[in-house]
Amino acid sequence: MQNQSRRNFLSTALGLGAAASMASPLKAFAAEAPGSKMKFGLVTYLWGQHWDLPTLIANCEAAKVPGVELRTTHKHGVEPVLTAEQRREVKKRFDDSSVVHVGIGSNEAFDHTDPEALKKAIQATKDFVVLSHDCGGSGVKVKPNNLHRDAEAPEVTIERIGKALNEVAAFAVDYGQQIRLEVHGQCQELPIMKQIMDVATHPNVFVCWNSNGEDLKGEGLVHNFDLVKDRFGATAHVRELNDPEYPYQELMNLLVKMDYAGWVLLEGRTDPQDKVAALIEQKAVFDEMVAKAQQALA
Repeated sequence: MQNQSRRNFLSTALGLGAAASMASPLKAFAAEAPGSKMKFGLVTYLWGQHWDLPTLIANCEAAKVPGVELRTTHKHGVEPVLTAEQRREVKKRFDDSSVVHVGIGSNEAFDHTDPEALKKAIQATKDFVVLSHDCGGSGVKVKPNNLHRDAEAPEVTIERIGKALNEVAAFAVDYGQQIRLEVHGQCQELPIMKQIMDVATHPNVFVCWNSNGEDLKGEGLVHNFDLVKDRFGATAHVRELNDPEYPYQELMNLLVKMDYAGWVLLEGRTDPQDKVAALIEQKAVFDEMVAKAQQALA
């Protein structure tokens, strides 16, 4: 375990973007425009899933993409089975590069009705927390994930998810890691995510925005964004930013307006032949959208 106190870690974690809407004592003196601390990165799903770690880092450097979230099961091979020496090697590869290891993208979820399955998911998440710490990451992405309406009321599932998140979040504090709850599965409607976060009251549980079509339901994007923005962590996921089916410029406007200081991570779902060139294009679109959002506030 780390010697860093829980209080110190939580202050650091909040500074990564989870409380980006909260004013910093120095913010009034900052020269940067809102959103200037926001960074563009990659999730290895799907564009980087077949790249080993040296290739992944080299391709991100070539595209001038400064950060990457390592989704589990992909060719990078950063998994809990790594030895202590192998973990040090992973950390050193990132430290010797211009690319930040943003964290681990796990597939663990906490909706399980079977107590043993839930216990296994909690333990697996803790293993990913230690892995991320050892390899230089800053957090672990998890999922809610589904509602079991045929077996129990949604409120029962939501309560179970929230309590499990509190447990893994408390564990993760001692390793300097965020727990990042991806807006995913049957829980991806934002009012449901809000209910989960109302149970998951530990300040080390954060929302990872996921740019789903469900974001536009009900009262619309702005309303749904506002439901959870005060719990944002250091990561948010987007798909291809030039996809006209999702209002990405409006999303960037909202992120810039709140002065989000975390990572906007591309979780590409297409299959371009030249993925490095595609990454370069997406980084340019991101920069253009952020600049447009900043100009609108000026």
